Amino acid sequence: MPASIPGIHHVTCITGDVQKNVDFYVSVLGLRFVKKSINQDLPDTYHLYFGDHVGSPGTAMTFFGWPTWPRRNAGSGQITTVAFTVPEDSLDFWRSRLKKLGVEATRTSRFDTEVLVLQDADGIELELVPRATSLHTVPWPNGPVPAEHAIRGFHSVTMTVAEAGATIELLTKTMGFRRGAREGSRTRFETGGGGPDSTLDVVESPEGPVGEESIGTVHHVAWRVPDDERQKEWRESLLAAGRNVTPVIDRWYFKSIYYREPGGILFEIATDGPGFTIDEKPEALGSSLSLPPWFQVRRDRLDQVLTPIVVPTDLIQGRVSS
Repeated sequence: MPASIPGIHHVTCITGDVQKNVDFYVSVLGLRFVKKSINQDLPDTYHLYFGDHVGSPGTAMTFFGWPTWPRRNAGSGQITTVAFTVPEDSLDFWRSRLKKLGVEATRTSRFDTEVLVLQDADGIELELVPRATSLHTVPWPNGPVPAEHAIRGFHSVTMTVAEAGATIELLTKTMGFRRGAREGSRTRFETGGGGPDSTLDVVESPEGPVGEESIGTVHHVAWRVPDDERQKEWRESLLAAGRNVTPVIDRWYFKSIYYREPGGILFEIATDGPGFTIDEKPEALGSSLSLPPWFQVRRDRLDQVLTPIVVPTDLIQGRVSS
């Protein structure tokens, strides 16, 4: 087995309204809009990225803008919840902030930790989890959330499967995840150093609805590797375990391989680099349409067909503090 996966690289979801999506993740959650690009497999549609100041691995929440797709509820065979880490004493701040902004949130408990549960503009379930984290992030100095309360990156994802046995076998025997505590039908797993950004919950739901790829669902979760060589090792290991793994695909900001775990959920393993500053300076991230070199010939057409996006300028200029 290759060296353990450090944790989550990014999570990619499907939005039906790119403007509402930007408004929510910037204005409400206080993430920076770090990249406006395209879906490289459906290049007439957006791929949007949000994260810390530079979109560090472990912070990037990304979206395909597919407005013509149907809207359905999430179910088995999908990532059903995405959790972010917030500072340990910040839950009251976030509860007050969300209420003031008209976002409904409820308190619940996961493994003896109180969390806030809410939904984004497309109905994707999110959680805010107060925990200390060792994930290296770069604070967005002009964000709408004070630095002492700002989101610190991912905490975990929850995947729901109809039958968990084969999924757990892949996670523990092939991917190196460690099984932790269990609450009812939910089992917690950790990878790398454990803790926030290295956590995965598996919920077994044999009688629940089967999820379908649609607006308001998570498309895939990407796990981190530091470099091309580690990614190659993981590809060989997964192939040896019987997974159908894609060749390495150059996504310009990172390189990727894709495969489905036995429950049907799409996994990606992505390299940490080169990162989102490869084609924009840190201070200019998200300010224009960024295209990999092999898509530059389509720029004129894309400028015509893609819906204009307005990033809240007051937030970029740092005039909103809470």
